Amino acid sequence: MERTLVFLKPDAVRRRLLGRIIARFEDKGFNILGMKMLALDEQYVREHYGAHEGKEFYEPLVRYVTSGPVVAMVLEGKSAVRVVRDMMGQTFGSDSPPGTIRGDMALSNRFNLVHGSDSPRAAREEIERFFDAEELCTYPAEATRWIYDQSGDEIV
Repeated sequence: MERTLVFLKPDAVRRRLLGRIIARFEDKGFNILGMKMLALDEQYVREHYGAHEGKEFYEPLVRYVTSGPVVAMVLEGKSAVRVVRDMMGQTFGSDSPPGTIRGDMALSNRFNLVHGSDSPRAAREEIERFFDAEELCTYPAEATRWIYDQSGDEIV
């Protein structure tokens, strides 16, 4: 099983969309291994989005993500990084198709509700940045036997 980091950005918190967005990930079959609300400081956000430093959207992005609390989660499931990113939709809400989180709930090119790791490597790094190992809980999810076919050597 693969893990990914997701955080719901300040606009999701302020618009009271947390439950609706989290439910979509649970409905899909992901296990939530850790979740917390926190306020990210500017230096933390600058490091997190460091790959975008110097781009025209970087400073507004830093202001946006530090403008209020976020809810960070570690999700686990098959192909978690790709599936979560597909569920999120395109970066800009106005470009996202209906059925995606951004396509259903966002119009802005700046306020886009949710962040998801963009690769398994980034997911590992981001999870370590947001969560201490003891903050993550693994548990047998009874439902997984009805989400994945586990009758053979491979989970499908």
